[in-house]
Amino acid sequence: MTKEKLGETIESYGKSIYSFCLKLTGSRDMADDLYQDTWLFAVKALDALDEERNIRSYLLSVALHLWKNRKRKYSWRRRLVPEEELIEERDENCETSGEDNLSICLNDEQRTYVNNAVNSLKDKYRIPILLFYMEEMKVAEIAETLGLPEGTVKSRLNYARGILREKLGGYIND
Repeated sequence: MTKEKLGETIESYGKSIYSFCLKLTGSRDMADDLYQDTWLFAVKALDALDEERNIRSYLLSVALHLWKNRKRKYSWRRRLVPEEELIEERDENCETSGEDNLSICLNDEQRTYVNNAVNSLKDKYRIPILLFYMEEMKVAEIAETLGLPEGTVKSRLNYARGILREKLGGYIND
């Protein structure tokens, strides 16, 4: 792959990959680092990148593997030296003076509720859900990205949907 083609790839898939990094990490700072490291890996492997293959899927799998490695490293460090978790407070200014503001607040509340439910899933269920719904990948693409059989991806999606249906109950309509 050429540098020009890589620039086009960044232009095409940059936002999608960044939002995936953000969902994986849950933090803008960590997402920024993961996003940069993903593209740095792509630049280093520029000669090995095959334009005929699904570049987006490849980059998502790179981001996923980098994140898993970091998570493993952070877990090991926390065992050695426990640290307090910092909780970022969101400034939510929802005024219910108008119907539009009320619907915006309700949408934000629903989004937060759904995000919390998805984030509570184990990684092996959360990641296929994120790839399927957020990245709009097909089951075959997810299987390729994660290095799993399609049947395993389907069963994990089904299991995760069941858990989410149970957690969300009647809160969110299908």
